Amino acid sequence: MKKMFAGFAAVCLSALMLTACGGAPANTVHSVDDLKGKTIGVQLGTTGDTLAEDVENAKVEKYNKYSDAVQALKQGKIDAIIIDSDTASVFLKNNSDIQQLSEGFADEEYAIAIRKDNTALCDEINSALKTLGENGTLKQIKDNYDSEEAGTKAYTSPDGTDRSKGRIVMATNAEFPPYEFKKGSEIVGFDVDMMTAVCDTLGYELRIEDMAFDSIIPAVQSGKADVGVAGMSVTPGREKNVLFSDTYTTTHLVVLVRKD
Repeated sequence: MKKMFAGFAAVCLSALMLTACGGAPANTVHSVDDLKGKTIGVQLGTTGDTLAEDVENAKVEKYNKYSDAVQALKQGKIDAIIIDSDTASVFLKNNSDIQQLSEGFADEEYAIAIRKDNTALCDEINSALKTLGENGTLKQIKDNYDSEEAGTKAYTSPDGTDRSKGRIVMATNAEFPPYEFKKGSEIVGFDVDMMTAVCDTLGYELRIEDMAFDSIIPAVQSGKADVGVAGMSVTPGREKNVLFSDTYTTTHLVVLVRKD
């Protein structure tokens, strides 16, 4: 019996990375520098995906949904996740066994993707964004999702809003709270409210098409969608394929790890 117990103890002790026998590995990422050589989870096609590829000797695991990456982190399949700070906040509220590094990873500016030849729509959208910024609507929408007043400043279309100019189809990926996510069967979030306000300002009806994140730019290029809006940052690679509007919000990439 003593031999059996000693053997079991040896197995447990040999798994130096484990918090407990059979548990997930202990966190070994305490700074951005610690990401070197680690396994990093990202959402496929995001800026985090691109930047993770530049981390020295890192292995990058790509997921269609951040929720899947969070589960993989908790199970010890990956060491960290590179993620937008606002989205990270949502997962942190609902998962007590993960934490965010105090050190930021990178800054991002989000903009609206538009087909290369549709400069007229780009100009219209930029005009609307300027108006919504000046009259405080963009701040109101942001505060409704990311402030102490969250949930109390919901955007609603004004009565009698003119929609005579037709329809704008918005391609998105509803797996990126608080920017776009599903509430029952409805797609909601900051980006949805922002584009609703843009359409209200310009006289369009908004229709939303949910798809995989890496399908959004192809959908815009092909004309399946008029715009791509999904917490999308401007990168040189993306600018080769689509136009981008002016920035409508600035956010930050952060790193999530298991709790120490």
